[in-house]
Amino acid sequence: MEYILGPWTWYVAGPLITLCMYLMFYFGKKFGVSSNLETVCAMAGAGKYVDFFKFDWRKNKWNLIFILGLAIGGLISDQWLTTDQSINLNPETVEDLTELGFSNAGLTYLPDEIYSINTLFTLKGFLMLIVAGIFVGFGTRYAGGCTSGHAITGLSNLSFESLIAVIGFFIGGLIMTWLILPYLF
Repeated sequence: MEYILGPWTWYVAGPLITLCMYLMFYFGKKFGVSSNLETVCAMAGAGKYVDFFKFDWRKNKWNLIFILGLAIGGLISDQWLTTDQSINLNPETVEDLTELGFSNAGLTYLPDEIYSINTLFTLKGFLMLIVAGIFVGFGTRYAGGCTSGHAITGLSNLSFESLIAVIGFFIGGLIMTWLILPYLF
């Protein structure tokens, strides 16, 4: 299959993100994936069990279109805009990941040891997915938003709360990478 484009450079992708953010601000919409998931939960009837989800999800239908756009955009990017699945990792990083048990470090964006269907159906893979989902869900709710909402929207609004949340996200990522992940593999 022939690819239409290579990776987009920062001076194309950045202004497009800026344009999207401007349009969302202009129309009074908030950006963030967690708010979209709230809409899906409310639509599915979670408000019957949890008061947090008792709101008129129809007012946030645009969130569902946003999620659909993310999925379609990801598919288009993967199928027609990505020329190569390998990433340019530092050789020391590849060596460190290989020592941890990752066999394809740098060859793909997502390591099979975590993201393959075969891994999902192992006890370890299933537990990692469940625990990670609980932590991400709790952290997103506790922080009042997700990484995209705080890092893109909150920081562009000069929100001090978003700055604290983003610093916390990075600290959590460093703790996971250096202190927890080595013991999982």
